[in-house]
Amino acid sequence: MLNLVANGSSGYNLTNSLRFRSSASAYLNRTLGTPTDGKIWTWSGWVKRGALGSGLYGIQHGFSATNNQGGIYFQSDALVIADYPTSLNCNVVTTQVFRDPSAWYHIVIAVDTTQATASNRVKFYVNGLQITTFSTATYPTQNTTFRMVASGNNGSVGRYYDGTSYYFDGYLTEVNFIDGQALTPSSFGSTNSLTGVWQPAKYTGTYGTNGFYLNFNSIALTSGSNTGLGKDNSGNGNYWNTNNISVTAGTTYDAMTDVPTNTSATVANYAVLNPLKKGSCFTTLNNGNLYFLSTTSPNYGSILATMGMASGKYYWEITVATATTEIGIALDSIDPETYFSIGTAGWCYNADGTKRTNNTDTSYGASFTTGDVIGVAFDATNGSLTFYKNGSSQGVAFSSLASNTYFPAVADYTGGGTAGGYANFGQQPFSYTPPTGFVRLNTYNLPTPTILQGNTQMNAVLQTGNFVNTGANLFAQSGYTYGLVWGKDRTSVNNHQLVDTLRGTTNVLATNSSANETTYTAPTSTDNCVAWTWNANTASASNTNGSTTSSVQVNTTAGFSIVSWTGNGSNATVGHGLGITPKMLTLRPRTVTGGADWPVYHANLTSAQYVVFLNNTNAQTSYPTIFNSTAPTSSVLSVGSGYNINAAPMIAYVWAEIAGFSKFINYTGNGSTDGVFIYTGFRPKYVMVKRTDSTGEWNILDSARNTYNVMGQLLWSDSSAAEATYNTCDFLSNGIKMRGTASDTNASGGSYIIACFAENPFKNALAR
Repeated sequence: MLNLVANGSSGYNLTNSLRFRSSASAYLNRTLGTPTDGKIWTWSGWVKRGALGSGLYGIQHGFSATNNQGGIYFQSDALVIADYPTSLNCNVVTTQVFRDPSAWYHIVIAVDTTQATASNRVKFYVNGLQITTFSTATYPTQNTTFRMVASGNNGSVGRYYDGTSYYFDGYLTEVNFIDGQALTPSSFGSTNSLTGVWQPAKYTGTYGTNGFYLNFNSIALTSGSNTGLGKDNSGNGNYWNTNNISVTAGTTYDAMTDVPTNTSATVANYAVLNPLKKGSCFTTLNNGNLYFLSTTSPNYGSILATMGMASGKYYWEITVATATTEIGIALDSIDPETYFSIGTAGWCYNADGTKRTNNTDTSYGASFTTGDVIGVAFDATNGSLTFYKNGSSQGVAFSSLASNTYFPAVADYTGGGTAGGYANFGQQPFSYTPPTGFVRLNTYNLPTPTILQGNTQMNAVLQTGNFVNTGANLFAQSGYTYGLVWGKDRTSVNNHQLVDTLRGTTNVLATNSSANETTYTAPTSTDNCVAWTWNANTASASNTNGSTTSSVQVNTTAGFSIVSWTGNGSNATVGHGLGITPKMLTLRPRTVTGGADWPVYHANLTSAQYVVFLNNTNAQTSYPTIFNSTAPTSSVLSVGSGYNINAAPMIAYVWAEIAGFSKFINYTGNGSTDGVFIYTGFRPKYVMVKRTDSTGEWNILDSARNTYNVMGQLLWSDSSAAEATYNTCDFLSNGIKMRGTASDTNASGGSYIIACFAENPFKNALAR
């Protein structure tokens, strides 16, 4: 198995992090000395969030009195720096929200209050990029010394204290504080040459008098000496005392091997329980998202973990806090407001010694109760699930499970509101030795995807004016010789324009129109445009797999092909060249009397006789004559004789699903701003959503136009309208979280299909 080092040639891998449990009031502290320069400093750290939401979660703080304090913290999921020397002197709050609990952020805050320009006095960077959009931007007065670094103040890491403590919940590692210099992220990280992802680099500069470096590699508590978890590794000896931190074996053990590098089979980014995929009855999820408790009665509910398992063998443990906890695995399709074994998408072990799936109990193993450790061994490759009680196998509970992506899951199945426990996916020492061949659930142990950088196969490119330029410009920007460019003027009412290298890059079709192919016309030079590009990889070749010969340009690596053929006006099969079964395709005649619509086949519509159309908002409709009610195979797609389909000449764009790069799935909306979570297994670059049970537009989002969460800048394949903004969703390291309530994307009970493509596979992705 190929596993990538953190930084390409540098190979700088981290080994430990420290968990801060807000429930235990955990933090580090020290009395601050006289700084080299309290007006100029840099804080850099890697942060993995636990508890999310409206609370205040302190990262670092300095305090001597209520009006002599300041610090860095999350509040309502925004990142904040504040300073109160006697009254509010600085309050800078990001518009961007940080509510991705599944991976790590790199945060750098550089301060230089000597700068003449106010906005240069505080600079925020996340994952190597500067943040420039703020909901509040009260910059410090010139030449101010920040209270966070002021001499004699009580310094805290993991806590914000102003008479009342606000504790961070989550994980920190590789924390550098540089006294006397305002630095950029390049001092602490670099871009991985293989993955294109920002990763840690060893800081090699000086620290200044009050500077420190915490890597949490020494596993012991710190009190009164430069040893243990609070050890300062800068050479300054500015150690931090540990408070309410535990290194006692068990569920409270806080020295973790959860880090933002794929260091080894035991050291990497680990699965945790997912606060974005949990039932509302679980009112408590904290301790770095490893402790759960259902306190709301009589609701049922489930929580899934943040990592899916499609192949490989994995082991994890649940320490039972209340014996009404259901423990097992589930598919992402489950409704978290129910217990996951109620339908056919969950398999579990219950406290009474039964196993359950499809709401049916069967005698299985020993009963369990509070304090018991339930080990779970899942062979995703062979579909076998075995449970252990306190290290003793209870036998194979389920076997021959179908090929799919499964998630560790827990549930309150009694409706009594008392289910609780502690999860351990291997970031802490296990209580019992895993069975031979089973590994911890972390990113190192996930399969290595075939596409490490999504933009080598699909990209979203911004440009002012002339977004296609006869295709050559955008292909050159994306690094493709052959492929599809789909462009749209963001600023004005203007048609979508699609060109490809099989039809010729001056021949345009518009998804919002049934009109015939025309010649490309450039927009005005001042219009802001976006183009979505797909790499077709090869020159055209003849394909004779179907009943009619086709010309294809095929990229089997990315699961994309462009297909053209001469229609014969009757039923036919057409070779697409992918070698695997497509999950989505769209086609139409290029030139036909009266024009033609854009029917779409999607594997998650009711059946192959149902279609939706790129150029209208209709719900899915039965049209048996379009695809002959026949799903595509690994070699051909089927076309019928009706609805102007298979009229000469024809063009089709065909996509198959590639793990870690593309996903074609469905979901059911919940009508809430705390919307459904959709696991993709990658950090998305491009998402298109269509409602299928009712009318709804084709909503298109991408990370080039929407550079931070919440995502909201929308275009629609069925409309020539200019871009508009509606809060819609968050793009995350492993999927999508719906955040709006619009009927087009998240109506309660609404049915939706989705097509999405990756920026980075989850194995290497950072939090967004």
